[in-house]
Amino acid sequence: MNILIVGAGFSGAVIGRELAEAGHKVDIIDSREHIAGNCYTERDKKTNVMVHSYGPHIFHTDNEEVWNYVNAHTEFMPYTNRVKSTSKGSVYSLPINLHTINQFFNKTMNPEEAEKFIIEEQADTSITEPLTFEDQAMRFVGKDLYEAFFEGYTKKQWGCEPSELPASILKRLPVRFNYNDNYFFHKYQGMPVEGYTPIVLSILDHENITVTLNQDFSQDLAEHYDHVFFSGPLDGYFNYQLGRLGYRTLDFERIDYEGDYQGCAVMNYGDLEVPYTRIAEHKHFTPWEQHEKSVCFKEFSRSCGENDIPYYPIRLVKEKEMLAKYIKLAEASQKVTFVGRLGTYRYLDMDVTIAEALSTAREFLKDISTGNNPKSFYVEVL
Repeated sequence: MNILIVGAGFSGAVIGRELAEAGHKVDIIDSREHIAGNCYTERDKKTNVMVHSYGPHIFHTDNEEVWNYVNAHTEFMPYTNRVKSTSKGSVYSLPINLHTINQFFNKTMNPEEAEKFIIEEQADTSITEPLTFEDQAMRFVGKDLYEAFFEGYTKKQWGCEPSELPASILKRLPVRFNYNDNYFFHKYQGMPVEGYTPIVLSILDHENITVTLNQDFSQDLAEHYDHVFFSGPLDGYFNYQLGRLGYRTLDFERIDYEGDYQGCAVMNYGDLEVPYTRIAEHKHFTPWEQHEKSVCFKEFSRSCGENDIPYYPIRLVKEKEMLAKYIKLAEASQKVTFVGRLGTYRYLDMDVTIAEALSTAREFLKDISTGNNPKSFYVEVL
């Protein structure tokens, strides 16, 4: 079969490689001038620091197959993501842990005392079934910690009240009653030695794969192929005929510095009066390297416009209603499968993206080998 894949990020690259190895001819196009999508990394010309051009990406997973997959395409170094947060003139450790609790409340509690203190004196135990982000925070950490670390940050990041967001967003952030400040809790955590771009480049390195950059997708182009895998915006595939799904996008403000600007990779800013959500100092993502100069980026979150790069879906009620209508259109479409963060309108970490791409490719190959029609979605979108 002749396959067209729209998007040269992890979804498109992994699916393309699986199909190419099965003997299919794969053309991959991308509207940008580079591969790897929002995971694109490159050496900064002024500092030689490896920069994550679209914001920090730390690889973490419990999926051994995915971990082995990426390690087969590049070398990884161990990396622990330790995030700090500035609130009301003080710096704290995230996720909320025993150090954060003791420092914030000016106490010296042990784990049992801290857990009892949070549950009995801080948490709003009247909230039995948290439905919103705000409910979730108030139920598990209480008003003071919520206001210091989550309320302002969330308003800036999502552009809406925390009471409008689902509780599931905060469930990804644990509260620990020990001094473990590892932001993630997955078995495998690391950073690629030379960044993420070489991983995607290696995945795409197959004789049956052709990559064309600076190439927009059109329905006319799709007519020349037996099947299309589309990792662009789901609503964009249908020319936004039902309206535009909501996304947030990011703006970056560069800071050049002689030395060490903030002493950590990521510093969050929870206060609402600070317009940016965080500052990332990229040389700290490669602690095995030595750099005298530093480059940092302030991140500003805002609503995604027509000409902006979409970063993550909002998925409020109105977006889910529109999404359901677009899903019906997609399921009625022939010879196209929607994949990835944009194609399925879901927030996906890199490991999940790769795992779903592998699964999608395998299910597609199984379907065509048995004479079944390939599906528009191989994952649960809603």
